[in-house]
Amino acid sequence: MIIVNHTQKAFTYVKRRILIVDDMPSNLKIMNDILREDYAVSVATTGAEALEFVRGPARPDLILLDIMMPDMDGYEVCRRLKEDPETRDIPVLFVTAMGDVEDETRGLELGGVDYITKPVSPPIVRARVNNHIRLKLHQDHLEELVWARTRELAVTQDATIRSLASLAETRDNETGGHILRTQRYVRALADHLRSRGKFLSLLDDHYIDLLFKSAPLHDVGKVGVPDAILLKPGKLTDEEFQEMKKHTTLGRDAIRRAEERLEGNTEASFLRLAREIAYTHHEKWNGSGYPEGLTGEDIPVSGRLMAVADVYDALVTRRVYKPAFPHEQAVEIIRDGLGSHFDPDICRAFLETEEIFRNIALEFVDCEEDRDALLS
Repeated sequence: MIIVNHTQKAFTYVKRRILIVDDMPSNLKIMNDILREDYAVSVATTGAEALEFVRGPARPDLILLDIMMPDMDGYEVCRRLKEDPETRDIPVLFVTAMGDVEDETRGLELGGVDYITKPVSPPIVRARVNNHIRLKLHQDHLEELVWARTRELAVTQDATIRSLASLAETRDNETGGHILRTQRYVRALADHLRSRGKFLSLLDDHYIDLLFKSAPLHDVGKVGVPDAILLKPGKLTDEEFQEMKKHTTLGRDAIRRAEERLEGNTEASFLRLAREIAYTHHEKWNGSGYPEGLTGEDIPVSGRLMAVADVYDALVTRRVYKPAFPHEQAVEIIRDGLGSHFDPDICRAFLETEEIFRNIALEFVDCEEDRDALLS
């Protein structure tokens, strides 16, 4: 079977690869004579030789596999092929003189796609090989489309998050570095906790990736806080602090509106985690936080993780209302918050990864004052 690859300047004719596995030279010759005109044919005379061949550079698009072979029969070869993620998608057609229904059922249950019975009929061999090659190419094309669509969605998600996060950056000239650091702190904590008890079922690769992408939106609600409060160099009054606290609700509502615009698009669910973080990262383990005064595990894990990341970064960086604190002092302040401000398990994870936090802060440091504090 010849596949034509079109380019602007030329046509490339590619013969698909077929591997024939049979311990009888006469059978190999017959099958090779039938297929060699349309396919690039390779042969193997044992199961072990076939398994070695498929892991090489010339991986076949389809395998014609004899069942009755010494040492390793076709069933065992097929089983091993299907157990290996690298070879499980190669179609296997059994070629056999056996005609028992149970034999055919066994081969199909092992992952074979079809049977060709001996003595073979050249037209039937060509037709079945052609059909299964076409099915395989169609499957490969669909997988390529899915991969491309997945990548497109990932790019769209990243662009959406960056666009929303940039709103906060326009209001607070400290937020840019803060975004880069906090998303990496959160990922470091999640990676450290992923194999532990209550976090085991939640903190998988997908969730941690979404955490990393969503973290930059935790302060997006600050776009609604007046400059006089957001950039005030001194301590906020009680009334001003009440206004500042509204950034959690403003952030949640802004992200929710974005979700509503994408209603019905299941891929938009990545914004759910961003909304969760924006709304709950100022909640405290003992219920003294805001905006709802949630306690313990009623606070989403994403909010609990960001609480530690956000406080650490606020402590070790210079702000309009305070100098940068030394790293060791920041660690002690967070340690003191174990079980009151912070989830005890997450706080302990921070204490076990504090040097990772320091290194992240140094990598994305905003100014020399902050660097000096981190190194002191």
